[in-house]
Amino acid sequence: MKRIELLSPAGDIERLKVTLLYGADAVYIGGEKYGLRANATNFSLEQIKEGCSFAHNLGKKVYLTLNIVFHNEDMDGVEDYIASVVDAGIDAFIVSDPFIISYIKKNFPKVEVHLSTQDSTTNYKAVEYFQKQGVDRVVLAREVSLKEIKEIIDKTGIDIEVFIHGAMCTCYSGRCALSNYVTNRDANRGGCAQVCRFSFEVPGKKDFTFATKDNNLARYIGNLIDIHVTSLKVEGRMRSLYYLATVIGTYREIIDRYYNHTLTEDILSVLEERLARVANRAVSTHYLLKEADATDQYYTGRNEASNQDYLGQVISYDSEKKLVKFYERNYFKVGDTVELFTPKGDRVSIVVSKLFDEDMNSLDVARHPDNIYYLSLDTDIAIPSYSMIRLLHH
Repeated sequence: MKRIELLSPAGDIERLKVTLLYGADAVYIGGEKYGLRANATNFSLEQIKEGCSFAHNLGKKVYLTLNIVFHNEDMDGVEDYIASVVDAGIDAFIVSDPFIISYIKKNFPKVEVHLSTQDSTTNYKAVEYFQKQGVDRVVLAREVSLKEIKEIIDKTGIDIEVFIHGAMCTCYSGRCALSNYVTNRDANRGGCAQVCRFSFEVPGKKDFTFATKDNNLARYIGNLIDIHVTSLKVEGRMRSLYYLATVIGTYREIIDRYYNHTLTEDILSVLEERLARVANRAVSTHYLLKEADATDQYYTGRNEASNQDYLGQVISYDSEKKLVKFYERNYFKVGDTVELFTPKGDRVSIVVSKLFDEDMNSLDVARHPDNIYYLSLDTDIAIPSYSMIRLLHH
């Protein structure tokens, strides 16, 4: 049986490498044109080539977003751009425009076309229509239930991709005009200003907010596997390396444990806590189990406290000197209990006994983010670069 795909966002080449190393089967990226995250770093053509080469060497895939709402001027050069990124090695386009779909299928039939969530596809008849246009996969709107997803798969048999984690749109996915109206930035052409997270003044009353809680379907991954969803998608091309490493690594463990029958309730609770601590927003299952309502939104007075668990990113490990070289991210000190975790899923609990600065002067405290420090660690476990250090909770 073909295993479900874990699909990760990647806003730049470093995030691409981290998410693939931490267990993603594929990544979706944006180029310098035609994608919906214009504020992300995004990928030059050379970086797309590098990213595809890195992914393919691991037996993994790269999907490119080409999913803005195209206006006339956006068509200038798009055909040449499509050809250039195909030559760079991408495995699929994520597309919303009917012409772009037909152009790719006609001229590059070996490259898959995935229908973007921007099309807000919510029913099997629409899916059947896009099947006839040659679409290989449909990324469903985030406003569909588990029952609806199953019915679509049962009636069409097409590959279906479902969002499982991350930010949600307040409006129907792909149908938002708030950013245009308030900031004159077109959300559907890559300029989303996240107006739904603004705080609005109300005379004589508390400021009004109406942001959507984040999506978290960790507890229902088994259900999605059982109804034969093809791909599980995480949102967050602009999220930090630590966030992506933790979220992708955690979902990798959930998926693998579900398949090998070791996902107990106790283990799932620990993994859910890990996901909860890496973000600063409340979460919901939104439309998966019921029609979303006021409990799935923040109304007036939301509190998003910054998380300080992320302590450092490993640069290297000297097994002879027993020293971890790392970039500091948050304050910690000698005597603290921390956890080092690797892309392979290994975890090492450490009581910090010795800290050194870059000149090997002994320290009691690491207090300067982005400085390089050394941590004493005696272990036989391989500690590669992009391993992370966090506060230990479980």
